[in-house]
Amino acid sequence: MMKLTIGTRQSPLAMTQARLVAGLLRAAHPGLEIELLPITTKGDRILDVPLAQVGGKGLFVKEIEEALLQKRADLAVHSMKDVPAELPQGLTIAAVPAREDCRDVLVCRRAAGLGDLPDGARVGTGSLRRAAQLLHLRPDLNVVGLRGNLETRLKKLTEQDLDAVVLAAAGMSRQGLAERITEFLDPAEFLPAVGQGALGIETREDDDRTNEVVRVLDDPSTRVALTAERAFLKRLEGGCQVPLACLARLDDGRMIVDGLIAGLEGTPYLRDQKTGPTGQAAALGAALAEELLSRGGAEILRAVYGQGE
Repeated sequence: MMKLTIGTRQSPLAMTQARLVAGLLRAAHPGLEIELLPITTKGDRILDVPLAQVGGKGLFVKEIEEALLQKRADLAVHSMKDVPAELPQGLTIAAVPAREDCRDVLVCRRAAGLGDLPDGARVGTGSLRRAAQLLHLRPDLNVVGLRGNLETRLKKLTEQDLDAVVLAAAGMSRQGLAERITEFLDPAEFLPAVGQGALGIETREDDDRTNEVVRVLDDPSTRVALTAERAFLKRLEGGCQVPLACLARLDDGRMIVDGLIAGLEGTPYLRDQKTGPTGQAAALGAALAEELLSRGGAEILRAVYGQGE
């Protein structure tokens, strides 16, 4: 009987996601034995500092990737929005299951949605991307820094007397909290993070046995969309420190890629779109990043990231 060990963050949502993948693998391969290896990452340990100030990339994946390379785990299940554009040598994203809802959502205490929040409303988020887009749409808002797992951030809605918090639809759904959602934020005006809503199964490139087992979960449409989004991310060398967003989608056989770079206060605000064949996914994502850089994105990166293009 084959046995596989899944490395995962030990947050409730991450464990739920790892169990979801384990269930899919067991269904596809009857008799497969799977155990979970919960791992605490740097991003999980440092909760009293905004992510943008922690520094470095891979804050929620590095220790898990080390377990893979040390062969303590056979595969890892990540939220793709946490995975840097470049992987450590010897590792690969062997499969990406079909994407969940990619949208951001608002959970409000009293208001009916973003447009209904009172002037100066206190809205919680730990994401510079979300903060920049909130302030672009509603410059009057008071954006409050928020860290912790999903349940912790929901508790802080009342504990910190916030009017609303911004979270990911996928996480709310996977944790059975969809009924708490007040409003889904339309990507037409509120772009999600690169990879948001998608899971990635990371393995060792040379582990043919594991790669063959997990390949059955790969969804071609999700993979090609992520290829475009991650090419955008790679060109911008982005991470938690930069307010950038990208969403790729398929429409009648063609790919549409939307991208954004914004200043911390919602201005400057640069957004554009590229359309082309799915076979050019990576080129479209990179070209979109170049377009935004040429229109002033490089200056935003220097101001926000302390780093040129």
